[in-house]
Amino acid sequence: MGLLQAQSPSPSLPTIGIIDFFGVRKANVDRLKKALGVAEGGALPRSKAEVEEKMELVNGVVRARLEAVCCENGKAVLYVGIEERGAPAFNYRETPEGTAKLPEEVVDAYLDFFEKLQAAIRQGDIVEDLTRGHSIMANRDAQAAQLKFLPLAEKHEAILREVLRTSVDEVERAMAAYVIAYVPKKATIVNDLQYALQDPDDGVRNNAMRSLLGLTILSEKSPELGLKVSPTWFVEQLNSLVWSDRNKAATALLTLTEKREPGLLEMLRERAVDSLIDMARWRHLSHALPGYILLGRMAGIEETRLQSAWSDGKHQPLTEEIIRELTRKKKPALP
Repeated sequence: MGLLQAQSPSPSLPTIGIIDFFGVRKANVDRLKKALGVAEGGALPRSKAEVEEKMELVNGVVRARLEAVCCENGKAVLYVGIEERGAPAFNYRETPEGTAKLPEEVVDAYLDFFEKLQAAIRQGDIVEDLTRGHSIMANRDAQAAQLKFLPLAEKHEAILREVLRTSVDEVERAMAAYVIAYVPKKATIVNDLQYALQDPDDGVRNNAMRSLLGLTILSEKSPELGLKVSPTWFVEQLNSLVWSDRNKAATALLTLTEKREPGLLEMLRERAVDSLIDMARWRHLSHALPGYILLGRMAGIEETRLQSAWSDGKHQPLTEEIIRELTRKKKPALP
């Protein structure tokens, strides 16, 4: 969950360390900053919705979205997503209206895991192994809670799939999107999770992407399993107004582009190069890394050079060199 909610009940709001925009191509940046009404070093806005509404009054802006995440030197990182008129956008499905419910034992197991996960996060113990196609955390308490999902997912696969696709309850859809990754036959759930990538709820999409990331890693590690995770929706999500969509999609695409398959790199060039440029310029380094690597692969830069420049703290000049090369190739030839 992000730091910024629709309306903060607390009189003490986190301090902003970084503000980064994405999606801004034609809109007036000064007017957007004025509508935002906060600055680095100040506090997060009290009302997310009010600020978004003000920003949507700026000429050319269709939608605005604020998302604050942790942390830059103990301060919040505030991302401001802008969808401009005529720009590529990622669209969501309508909220389903079904009445399917998860079994009580699945809900109880998920809530127990969520409690253990929060404790692990507070301890900074968040390392996980995704090579089995589902998350196994290093934290012992969280891991013990996760292992309970294995028999439950096998026993309740049918209802997990039904809830994920049809339930009106977004909390239950989000639970299903996480737990379903623990089914023994992973190939049976790929389509369900890809369907969930267009869910209207942020939490459902986030859990679906986490689950698909595990399947993506497993598919690369064990090709004999026949897992086919399509990159298409991950590429489209790079144009999402929601920062967490972009962040998770880029992370998954790091795995999918490891072999530098030309068709996928061309899809990225055609559909998401501007979004990746935004990401590579983000100032929080761990958030910028996926965009930087993906742009480098699109430009044909050797992996060793990309990694060396990053580890030596010289990635910014290389980033701008890559951007110049990619944007030059985008320009149509003169007649």
